[in-house]
Amino acid sequence: MQGPIRLAVLLSGTGRTLQNLIDKIKQGSLDARIEVVIGSRADAFGLQRAKKHGIPAVVVERKRYRRAEEFDNEITTQLDKYVVDLMIMAGFNCLYKIPDKYIGRVMNIHPALIPSFCGKNYWGMKVHEAVLDYGVKVSGCTVHFADNTYDNGPIILQRTVPVINSDTPESLAERVFKEECVAYPEAIRLFQQGRLRIEGRKVSILP
Repeated sequence: MQGPIRLAVLLSGTGRTLQNLIDKIKQGSLDARIEVVIGSRADAFGLQRAKKHGIPAVVVERKRYRRAEEFDNEITTQLDKYVVDLMIMAGFNCLYKIPDKYIGRVMNIHPALIPSFCGKNYWGMKVHEAVLDYGVKVSGCTVHFADNTYDNGPIILQRTVPVINSDTPESLAERVFKEECVAYPEAIRLFQQGRLRIEGRKVSILP
C-alpha cells in the first residue's frame, strides 16, 4: 500500500485507543491518516479528541434508530463519504452489520484473550471484573478482524499480561491497555504491508 493507510475509527467512549493511534501517527511510528471518527453516543469524549486534532467527528447515536438496519445504513452512509482502507473499532459498543465491501477491512480490539471473556455485554471494566472473578492467571488483549458477531472474527494478534492476586479491575485494565497500545498499531502496520492473509478462522502473517 502506497502512502499513509486511511483509517476510519468507530468509538463509544473516552477514545483512549483513538488517542494512542493519533500519538503513534504524530511520533512517526504509524504511517496512517484518520479520515473520520464516528461515535455511537453524542457524549463520547473520543469525539472531542478527534475535533481537537482536526479530524472530522460524526455522531450516529444508536438510540435514535428504532431498527438496527437503519443504524447500520447511517454508519455506512457516513463512511462512504470518505476513502477508507481500514475501519478501526475502538471501544465501539454497538453491533454494526458490516457491508460486503468492508469485509476483511474492519479490525476490533478486545481487552481479554478471545475466546475467553468476550461476546455481548463483555466490554470495558466488565471484562476485567469477570477475569478476576474467574481467577485466571493470565489475561491480555486480542486484535481480530471483525465480522457480524460480537468478538468473533479471525484473530490477528494477542498479547498477554499476568494477573496478580492484588489486582483490581482498574489495575488490570491499565496493564492490558499498555499492551493494546502496542498490539493495535502493529496489526494496522501488518495490514498496510499486505502481510495478513485470512484462511477461514486463521490469519497468517506473511514474511
